Order: sequence, then structure tokens, then C-alpha cells
Amino acid sequence: MKNTLSHSEAATVFNKDVKRVDWHDETLWFVREKRDKAAHQIPEWELLRETASQIKNNVLSNISDYLLEFESNALKNGIVIHWAADGDEHNKIIHSILEKHGVKQMVKSKSMLTEECDLNDYLSKKGIDVIDTDLGERIVQLRNEPPSHIVLPAIHLKKEDVSDTFHQYLGTEKGNNDPKYLTEAARLHLRDTFLTRKVALTGVNFAIAETGEIVVCTNEGNADMGVHLADVHIACMGFEKIIPLRKHLSVFLRLLARSATGQPITTFSSHFKKPREGQEMHIVIVDNGRSTQLGREDFRNSLKCIRCAACMNTCPVYRRSGGHSYHTAVAGPIGSILAPNLDMSKNADLPFASTLCGSCTNVCPVKIDIHDQLYKWRQVLVKEGYTTKSKTISMKVMASVLGNSKIFSLAGKAGRFFIKHLPFVVSNSLNPWYKQREMPAPPEESFREWYKKNGKEFKENNNE
Repeated sequence: MKNTLSHSEAATVFNKDVKRVDWHDETLWFVREKRDKAAHQIPEWELLRETASQIKNNVLSNISDYLLEFESNALKNGIVIHWAADGDEHNKIIHSILEKHGVKQMVKSKSMLTEECDLNDYLSKKGIDVIDTDLGERIVQLRNEPPSHIVLPAIHLKKEDVSDTFHQYLGTEKGNNDPKYLTEAARLHLRDTFLTRKVALTGVNFAIAETGEIVVCTNEGNADMGVHLADVHIACMGFEKIIPLRKHLSVFLRLLARSATGQPITTFSSHFKKPREGQEMHIVIVDNGRSTQLGREDFRNSLKCIRCAACMNTCPVYRRSGGHSYHTAVAGPIGSILAPNLDMSKNADLPFASTLCGSCTNVCPVKIDIHDQLYKWRQVLVKEGYTTKSKTISMKVMASVLGNSKIFSLAGKAGRFFIKHLPFVVSNSLNPWYKQREMPAPPEESFREWYKKNGKEFKENNNE
């Protein structure tokens, strides 16, 4: 069930549960700290980031050549290649493969692209039963919720929530919150699913142009289990997942897990180069707005993303607003610069859900200038008329105030007076700032007033 509220509205709902918000914030910051410790253990960490960034620059500048090279080598390996212009075509291609084999059931490992394309909903309406096999994905699927995080899909839930969900759908013991017990219940639940499904779908972390193979990274081995037991393997990828050479994997694999969870490497880094004997393997390569983003000079670097979620784990807004507040498949800072490319009107609020502190850019393993792009998207959205009238008017009023020294000085005096003597004028529900914060104590005088009285003495003291 997708969220239809704006980011601020959905964040307000999330913030009603203060204890959960604090827990969410602390948990994600703990993951960020693990990332820092892992990064600091590698002396060449910044060199790895720069190398990965330059490899991705090369890919984006030569994407058509690398895609054709990948297709040629994959075809030689016996893989069937499909090209999809958008999410709808992607979904139709997958449905056609299932129809060809007369399949009504499919297992799926984590794939943010299929979330982006709403594949599960599409197939469900066609009578296809899709089972997500990643534990977090399966939990939110049972709850009829989208993932809230691209690496930790159920990070918004506590073990008590999972226990209640499993009791309702899997018949587990009511009130048993033991993680080991719940994980074992999920394992038993999925075991028969793996054994009986003839088609398995996976995402793609990296597609190697040189060899025509794909690499899928998981911590649970669910992608391997699904693929090796299925007669048909379907892999879905955005075209930006290409890397030129197999040796480049050594750079990205060292960055990915450390940036995502603080691990030295993902538990399973699985290479799929060709179908086994008697098996079919299909790769669906998807555009869905990526060509448009590639053509936007200020925003093309967003296509470097390797979906590690480091920007989410560090973002003070994401940590305290929750992934579902972003109403898009990829949440957080990176989602906020990808989503407007797909639909400016629908996602115009997301680039404003940021403090522009730059922490996302600092931790990005491929050096995407995320906070700069958030700022640039704001400029584009305002110029294109996608901001609300209230925001447009307030920004014009602010520009007038900041652009006139006399009005600015008068406004400052008025603000200090009301906060000090008539606090109810500003401390009420009509003030969005006051909803989540206490108003600061007013200073006795402005900096300008202080400087008029002390500026000369200040200059003399500093010149000595």
C-alpha cells in the first residue's frame, strides 16, 4: 500500500510515536558508525571512492557502447536480453515470460527496480503469486507495506511488530519476540516456496560488459537458493548497473558492504554468467527515465549510485521522518534526487526534505554530489512552478525582507518583541517550525545593534 501523503504530512504521522522515532534514529546512526569504523580500517578508502567515481564517470560517458558490449557477450553466454523503455514495458516483459511457461507463482529476491516499476502489484492483478524471499522484504510484503529502506527494508519495525505479523500470517506463537525463533519460522515458511517455484527473479548489483555476466549481492543467500532451484532465472537491472571490466568488481565490492552495513564484504556475492543446462536465463535492461537523467548535466551523477543506502543512514531528516514518508521506491537523499526525474509534480516536495548539511555527499562511496543536487532540484522545481503557492509567496516575502536592510532590521526587532512579550503569536500550530521544536529565547539585541556599539573596539583588539 503506497503512501499518498506529502513528505511533511507523512513525517508528522511517523513522529507521533516519539519512542519509535528515537529508536529508528539511533539504530540507523549505529549503522552509520559501523560504516565509519569499516572505512577507517582501509588506508586507501578515499582512493577507492575516487576510483569508483571515475569508473562510473567513464560508464556514463560511454554507456551505449558498454551496453552493446554487455548484450553481445551475454547473448554468447546463452542469455536472453530484453530492453524496456519504462516500468510498464518491464512488467509486460516479465509477465510474458511467465505466461510462456504457464507459471502462476514466482520467487523474488530483493530488487529496488521492481519496486520502482510496481511489479508485484502488476503481477498480482494478472493472477501471479509473487513471494519476496529477502526476510525484510517478506515481512513488509505480509504487512502490505513497501520497503522503507533499500538495504534494511523493515528497519521501521521492531521485533514485536514482526512477531505480531508472523503470528497473524504464519501461525507463530503469540507474543514470542525472540529473533532466532522468528527467523526460523520465516525459513520454514520460505523453504517449500523455494522448492516449488519454477521461476526466480533477482535484481542486479553489477553487470560486467567485458564478460556479459551479472553479480548479485545478498546476506541471506536467497537469490542463490531461488535461482539454483528454478527452471527460469529473470534478472532485472537499470542500465546504469554496467561496469566495464571484471577487475573493477574489486573496487565496488570493497566499497558496497562497508558503506551499507559496515561489513568487510557481503556474505554472498554471486556471479551468474550463463544458464545451467536445461535452464533459461533472461536479463531485462530498463531505462525508465534514466536517459533523461543522463542528459541533465547537473543530475547525471545520480546514476552512479550503487544502492548502499549510506546516505539514508547518515541523513538527519530520513532518520527522524522514516522511509515511508518519501512516497517513492528509493527513499532518503538519493531517492530525493532520483524521483523528481521520473515525475516532478508528484515528487516536488522531496528535494526540500533536507537540511543540505552535506553528510550524504561525505559518505557516498561513489562521490555523488547529493546535497548539491538537492539544492539544484529546488531551483528547477521553483522555476518550473512545481512548488506550492504558499511556499512561492513566502520565499518572495523572505527575499524582499532579506534584500532591504531597513525592513530586515525592523522585522528582527518585531520578532524579538513578540517572542519575548507575546510568545503565543509565534508559538502556535500555525507556525510549522513550532510543531516539532521550541522557539529559541530572543536575544536582547541583534548582531547589527551589537556591532554598532562594539565594532570599533572589536576591530582594534583584533588588529593588535
